[in-house]
Amino acid sequence: MTRVVLLGSSPGPDISPTGLRLAALPGTPTVAERLHSQLTSMDPRFATIQSGDVATALRALADVAESATENLFIIPENSVVHDELIYQITKSKRGALALVAKEPRVGVTEEQEDNGQDDNSPEDRIPIDEADPEIGLNRVEGLPVRVRVGKSRVVSVGTANHAVTRPNAVILGPMHISARNAPTLAATCRELADMADRFGDDDDLMQLVVFGLVRNGVSVGIRGRRDLFYRRVTTQEEINEAGAEMAGMDEDRARLNNAVKGADGFFTTYFVSTYSRYIARWAARRGLTPNQVTLISIILGVAAAACFATGDRPWMIAGGALIYFAFVFDCVDGQVARYARKFGVLGAWLDATFDRFKEYVVFAGLAVGWVVSGNGDDIWILALAALGLQSVRHLLDFSFGIANRRNKTPNPLPTTPLDAPDDRELRQALTRRKVERSQGLRGVLKMWTKAGKYRAVHWARKMIVFPIGERFAAIAITAALFDARITFITLVIWGSVAAAYTLTGRLMRSLV
Repeated sequence: MTRVVLLGSSPGPDISPTGLRLAALPGTPTVAERLHSQLTSMDPRFATIQSGDVATALRALADVAESATENLFIIPENSVVHDELIYQITKSKRGALALVAKEPRVGVTEEQEDNGQDDNSPEDRIPIDEADPEIGLNRVEGLPVRVRVGKSRVVSVGTANHAVTRPNAVILGPMHISARNAPTLAATCRELADMADRFGDDDDLMQLVVFGLVRNGVSVGIRGRRDLFYRRVTTQEEINEAGAEMAGMDEDRARLNNAVKGADGFFTTYFVSTYSRYIARWAARRGLTPNQVTLISIILGVAAAACFATGDRPWMIAGGALIYFAFVFDCVDGQVARYARKFGVLGAWLDATFDRFKEYVVFAGLAVGWVVSGNGDDIWILALAALGLQSVRHLLDFSFGIANRRNKTPNPLPTTPLDAPDDRELRQALTRRKVERSQGLRGVLKMWTKAGKYRAVHWARKMIVFPIGERFAAIAITAALFDARITFITLVIWGSVAAAYTLTGRLMRSLV
């Protein structure tokens, strides 16, 4: 459950256009009415903060945060936004996430952007009250550029009277805060309210909230609009432009693309997900549930095992094709769930359980086919070795995940007083933190992580762990072209390399 907080009148340059309509035609909803209908499905009793005074609004937001027992979604009332973008922001697993619009800077590397360490020289900070667009006082989406973001999070935020080094973005408005950060949000808003006289007339409430959270050590993740629409509007002309632009964007296509997991393996990415999303949309539009798609995948997996059990070459080829499509539908069930937003504990359990069932029944089918072809029964040794190795890998994956979630200690970010005139102390603390994290085992892990920016290394790391897509591909190809012995030898050798790689990485991560 998510608690929605609607900013009825966002302090700063925006004025809530409650009487302005998305199109200058009778019967069309106002901006506020449309947003209310979008949010009601999330939280029928959402909180509304109606105040043009910064201090009063901050204290009201603090009151809501103090009483919150669920995640918070904060959004200005004068927002024109796609439903899918609201959904994606509110489903974030980060402790805090803000929608941003970036203004790329020339001459700053990706690593510098990620760590906010491009240059700490004083001349790069915004001189307060100096309106030079080259040093960050230009505007994006009508908001002053006073936010510094890296690759994945907000690094620093300024105000009219708080300098920030090389700002390159603005906070657009919508923000998601996890329940665990709600107490920090409440305390931050009260602290900001007490110093409201230090902010300028063009300081936006949402940027002030992020300013306080970042200085209080909260990691605020970032998300861009990408293929979805968001804009704050104040005039009928802006509303008309927003309506026309949003109408020209394919929200359903964006929703479909986002139904595909972005961190899949090489085989899944290039040989399944390129078209499986369209099967998922077809299935969802015809009312098929994810569990029904899972059942199709199970049937195809069992049929593949039956084909392999014959031992005949034509049936081995057919089995290879069937196990491939069993995996395709294994991907489709998750994509249907994400596209149709139909999630359930039963579905997740069935998907995880029967992935193993399909794999192991195929092992049995391959071994039976080898025996009935008169090749002897020593194949069972290889089959049991492959099954045992994969079972141990699944056990290690499960146990490490549980231990990591239970014992993972937060690594807090540096803090700096809200009344500090600039972000010098914060950036110096980030520099020290970066040096500390680049030493010893932590440094080795960080170097290996950074190596992933090279595509060859990225896909090599994905493939070496032998994920389910690569395993099913290996079974399909080797069984169709060779025989069961080659299939099991491939599974045992590749699986052993994968086990050694993942075990080494997890031991190293456990020690840092």
